[in-house]
Amino acid sequence: MRTIGILLQKEFRQIFRNRGMLPILFGMPFIQLMILAFAVTYEVRDTRVSLVDDDRSYVARLLVDRMEASGYFVVASRPASLALAAEDLHYARSRMILHVPRHFERDLRTGGTGRIQITLNAEDGAAAGVIQAYAMQVIASVNREIQADFVPVALPDFHGGLDVPAGSGTVAPAAGIRLVPRHWYNPALDYQTFMVPGILVLLVTMIGTFLSSMNVVREKEIGTIEQLNVTPIRKHEFLVAKLLPFWLIALVELAFGLVLAKVVFSVPMLGSLVLLFALAGVYLLVMLALGLWISTITETQQQAMFVAWFVMVIFIMMSGLFTPIDSMPDWAQALTRLNPVAYFIEIMRRVLLKGAGLADVRFHALALAAFATVLLTLAVRQYHKTTA
Repeated sequence: MRTIGILLQKEFRQIFRNRGMLPILFGMPFIQLMILAFAVTYEVRDTRVSLVDDDRSYVARLLVDRMEASGYFVVASRPASLALAAEDLHYARSRMILHVPRHFERDLRTGGTGRIQITLNAEDGAAAGVIQAYAMQVIASVNREIQADFVPVALPDFHGGLDVPAGSGTVAPAAGIRLVPRHWYNPALDYQTFMVPGILVLLVTMIGTFLSSMNVVREKEIGTIEQLNVTPIRKHEFLVAKLLPFWLIALVELAFGLVLAKVVFSVPMLGSLVLLFALAGVYLLVMLALGLWISTITETQQQAMFVAWFVMVIFIMMSGLFTPIDSMPDWAQALTRLNPVAYFIEIMRRVLLKGAGLADVRFHALALAAFATVLLTLAVRQYHKTTA
């Protein structure tokens, strides 16, 4: 233990004397947290709308006012015809066309059904789906608002193309049916509540993988690895001293990140923080072991960075942070079972937002323990302490 203590002092001094590593350790993670938490969102706001209002009635104005008041839509132009509106859509001056045909309000009064047409730019299918859902919510709200004077309004048809006819509408539910939704675990539907726990996982992942992968390689580059190899220091003492500082620093940064998440983003923390840090410690063993293994198969810090970046991009993109795992193809969902980042993101969200206990995340915890055992074994066997 005395040897490990001396080596730890050496490692901490080396870390804090490295002016290039300090910003990566303490500056970049929290800058990323503050930027990504505000920038990464599933919401689509301020959608530019080309309004073709051929009716100019009270209901048409009410519908447009409610769409703009929602914060999701902005009337960017009012072209005189659908052809001009199609040009706006084609040249990206708008993302949606809202066409209120002539006699819209008269049809409501006489026939009980009014039709409007919405045309969406569906190049980005996910964004188009979100915009469509927002538009349907606004129309349903207007429908309820005017039910005292009119029969229910027919919901519009949605089209991704430019020249698709309106077709037949779908009549809204009867006035006697009232839907009262309840949203558990995120009542305000705040995307930051969902995203911030995942971003915290990225912060500790960076420290665990990138920096540990470069640490041993740095000893190779500056030539001190040979000096360490000829000393009586045992292999496990050397590796513990190399990995433990980053393990401790990552846990400290996770604690600070959780404070920011609570104070700045009001992320609920319903579960046990002791359980969360215990599982974070296991997860960091996985990432440190991965970084150590990368360092044993590379010769320069540049090589280590490229390999670590290649692996982590795949892990992050298939972790469920940005894209729900259930929406992935079957083969991709199968691959996520080998992704430790996906397991820990799920643990973070379940513990913080749902108040999950160990019994609720035991499968994820066992998976992380298995990853840690396998990767540590591979890394230790790959690293050879020789005197050559």
